[in-house]
Amino acid sequence: MSILAFLILGLIAGAIAKLILPGKQGGGWLITLLLGVVGALLGGWLGSVLFGVGLEEFWDLSTWLLAIGGAIVVLLIYGLIVNRRRTA
Repeated sequence: MSILAFLILGLIAGAIAKLILPGKQGGGWLITLLLGVVGALLGGWLGSVLFGVGLEEFWDLSTWLLAIGGAIVVLLIYGLIVNRRRTA
């Protein structure tokens, strides 16, 4: 997958993860892009380690599910870090 396609995948996966998770998450499109790309990397790595499936094709359903799942995990961790800073 090209770098541009991976960035688009990360942006969309991050946006979908923000829609799936309840509550208010801060950050604009740049934070969404970064969280989505990191989440796609995490999801691709976990998918290859656990299931033998990685992020090969842009239009493959497993690619999207791994990227969105990874983005959700990263967004949850980001929310815990940001909320801890606000309350401290």
